[in-house]
Amino acid sequence: MLLFQGMKALPKKLLPLTLFGIAVTSLFSVQPVQAFTVTLRQVGSNVVATGSGAINLTGLTPDRAGFSFPILNASLADIRTGEANQVTFYIGFTGPTSFGSGGDFSPNASSGDLVGIVNTFFQGLLVPEGYVSNTALSDSMTFDNATFASLGLTPGTYEWTWGTGTGLANQNFTLIIPRVPDGGTTVFLLSFALLGLAAFRRKFGC
Repeated sequence: MLLFQGMKALPKKLLPLTLFGIAVTSLFSVQPVQAFTVTLRQVGSNVVATGSGAINLTGLTPDRAGFSFPILNASLADIRTGEANQVTFYIGFTGPTSFGSGGDFSPNASSGDLVGIVNTFFQGLLVPEGYVSNTALSDSMTFDNATFASLGLTPGTYEWTWGTGTGLANQNFTLIIPRVPDGGTTVFLLSFALLGLAAFRRKFGC
């Protein structure tokens, strides 16, 4: 309420610039580390998966350690993003058993921490070997000349969860396959900001 009262007190010439600044700042504001989330997007002729966030291992049981690699298999609910590396597998979670009809697909490029849900021979959550709970993770993988349809992906939000959830954050792994593959929210905010700047320049001739 005080924010808008302050805006009314601003000179009319400064109000559009202030609104523009708020819109742009919202795009780049720093947010706390959230639960690990992978989002798939259509970027030109490629499909790109990007993952970021943290994982709380409380409530999970370490099952085995070994070497793993990035892969996507929608029919088995198997998604592993990042570079091939040594990992630890954990069990004790529940979640979907598929997120589409697609088979095995290996990415053309990948980077970052290897994190994911494996469901090929057994069901497990994998994290980098030696991973410490609630430490930030990030990764990506790219499928060249691909679409959601060619990879057999069904749009939706898929979540694997564990633990009691009482007072503990980041006890989930989320996969987002948007119905509009191009990340519409960020594009909308940026477009709004650019339109505001254009209107400001036309009005004040700068």
